[in-house]
Amino acid sequence: MTRVTVWTEFRQERTDDAVRAVYPNGIGAAIAAGLQDASFDVRTVQLDDADQGLSDETLADTDVLTWWGHVAHGDVTEATVDRVQRRVLDGMGLIVLHSGHHSKIFRRLLGTTANLAWREAGERERVWVIDRAHPIAAGLGDSFVLEHEEMYGEPFDVPAPDDLVFVSWFQGGEVFRSGCAYHRGRGRIFYFRPGHETHPTYFDPNVRRAIANAVRWAAEPRGAALLTGPGPASAREPIATG
Repeated sequence: MTRVTVWTEFRQERTDDAVRAVYPNGIGAAIAAGLQDASFDVRTVQLDDADQGLSDETLADTDVLTWWGHVAHGDVTEATVDRVQRRVLDGMGLIVLHSGHHSKIFRRLLGTTANLAWREAGERERVWVIDRAHPIAAGLGDSFVLEHEEMYGEPFDVPAPDDLVFVSWFQGGEVFRSGCAYHRGRGRIFYFRPGHETHPTYFDPNVRRAIANAVRWAAEPRGAALLTGPGPASAREPIATG
């Protein structure tokens, strides 16, 4: 069974009444419930846990890590980012959700700022499935609608995705690359845009299906294990001497 670790800051749910009203048990609990319904082995961890919830032992016991962060990106230590990066490069999947685009781990793995345009207006979003053959798109039809969401708009400062699965259109007219798949080392990474903290997005069945599909896709590392560092190599062809 695929082992999923759901990581969130779990800060706003404790301090912001508007967020707590939508997610009384925390955003992580809502994400985890959708994944449990999809028959994954799920645990939730938070920023304020020991080792920021992401010890070497926890990461070694994780096939796919989901990441939701917003107000405390700067509180994530470089040591935590180092641990997560090593596991992704060695084959752990990473699903980055909504405002996690500005997380240290996402920006490090992609090598860009991941800046974007945004507007909090609770407007309608249509998520278009533009790669229907991709495993992450399974069961989602040609599009689905979220009646109230935060707008994210282009330009989105990320590398061109290896696979672009979803594009969103917003009521205000913007479009956004909202489902971007990448490979780094042996690991698979998927960025999925929906998930503003004051909207019940993580209870939406289409959003839950997309995240579950992404976890299944990301759980399969590519290729053989990587070398841990430089070392001696035997010649594969005769070497002429003299």
